[in-house]
Amino acid sequence: MSSLLLPWQDEPSEIQAELQYKHERILAWIAERQVDGLIIGRHENIAWATAGQVDCRIGVLRETGPATLLFTRDGERYYITSNNEADRLACEEFDGLGFRPIVQPWHKNALAESLPSLACNRVAADIPLGTNPAIPMLDLRGPLTCSEIRRYRWLARAASAVIEQIALAIQPGDSERHMQCMVAAALLRQRIQPSVYLTAVDDRVRRYPHPVPRDAVLVRLAMLGLCARRWGLTVALTRFIHFGTPPDQLRDDLTVVQQVAAHLLRATSEGVKSDELFQIAKEAYAELGVPGAEQRHHQGGAIGYMEREWFARPSGTESILSHQAVAWNPSFGSAKCEETFLYDKGHLELLTTTPRLPHVTAQLGENDLKFSDLLVR
Repeated sequence: MSSLLLPWQDEPSEIQAELQYKHERILAWIAERQVDGLIIGRHENIAWATAGQVDCRIGVLRETGPATLLFTRDGERYYITSNNEADRLACEEFDGLGFRPIVQPWHKNALAESLPSLACNRVAADIPLGTNPAIPMLDLRGPLTCSEIRRYRWLARAASAVIEQIALAIQPGDSERHMQCMVAAALLRQRIQPSVYLTAVDDRVRRYPHPVPRDAVLVRLAMLGLCARRWGLTVALTRFIHFGTPPDQLRDDLTVVQQVAAHLLRATSEGVKSDELFQIAKEAYAELGVPGAEQRHHQGGAIGYMEREWFARPSGTESILSHQAVAWNPSFGSAKCEETFLYDKGHLELLTTTPRLPHVTAQLGENDLKFSDLLVR
């Protein structure tokens, strides 16, 4: 895994091109809304606006960090921070990115102190600002760029290799917490931040749609599921391992979710809305003899700078873009089918490949789509 080539080692100019492209998008967004500037404070949006180069996160659970970006109508771009963070941010985060620093004493509100001096009276922000609510930036983030896709492929390969390695290494007697530690250590060694752990065993896999790790100890069935991020981008995948002959019910449950996933991927096309996709999942469960299964758990949706940018849901208005990652995760009984795919103008590419683990293949037009299958050990 350590030998994986980082996605821009041979194309360093891609980062600058992406920064410029996103700056132009932001300037058009500012002009359209007739404001003086745009403030970006949320981690996922900072990562997007800086081509994945800035992660100024300190508190892992906080939505914001010690720096805020400001893009002004006249084309300037700043990062606003406090004096105790300024040196590190200049050296380790913003070096070479073309942002000008604005530094305030740590005991002041750096953002509030700075805006008046910059004559930014009418600003939009992705965080609450005074009495103004936060503005969602999903539409601005828009389709993935070529360089984002290159980073996405690297991340997916690395995270998938971790899950593959651990699926082959765990043993009966391992606890859910121990499996969680194995996942975390392997990801963090590659500077990949785990953001969701679903390492669960036996009855807890069967009982709960989201079995976060507790103290149960593996006897027969293990589920390894995760979301993991680097450069702000996120992948999701799940794998199942059974020790000894698996029950027929587990095999049947896996067949159901694999078929529902195939239906959702068949419908994944530019412009298709989230409510249409939810209806497709609903109809697929009914055709497979388990009507109403879509009500137990969400079916997944678009993925990118969030674990899910949106879910397939009744009355949902979001739609598939021309270049977008999707992670469907139909679930039923003891089974879930969760992969991250790249949708690229009609073509679907599986990003989360685990070639040493079992898989099944579904034909979808010109695409042969692979889904993970049960590993029996």
